[in-house]
Amino acid sequence: MKKLVLACALLASTNIYAGTLICTGTVDSVGYHGNDKLMVKLSSMNTAVFFCNPNQVWTAPGATGRVMNGETCKVVFSMFLTAKATGESISRVHFDGDNVPTSCSGFSNWTDVFIRHVNY
Repeated sequence: MKKLVLACALLASTNIYAGTLICTGTVDSVGYHGNDKLMVKLSSMNTAVFFCNPNQVWTAPGATGRVMNGETCKVVFSMFLTAKATGESISRVHFDGDNVPTSCSGFSNWTDVFIRHVNY
């Protein structure tokens, strides 16, 4: 019984993300929304998602302790723009947060997510 209580205590003190997902594919669209949010949609995704704001520190619900500053936001956005312009495939985008579904085709419209890693 003591081991079970200890295990539960350790799990409760660990940062656990509601969703973590890796998506791949070509960049179907990149965009800007009037509320200063930047968006991306890969070919494997059903809809575009908001991933940063170049004018403020960004985080998403459930991405505890993870933030993206404005300069990083601009760099990531330029990576997506470059991939879109050249037709290159993105090999990995790691999404974190409460709004991240279990599959790349399960995103909800107008979702804020945190991007932890991009590679192409």
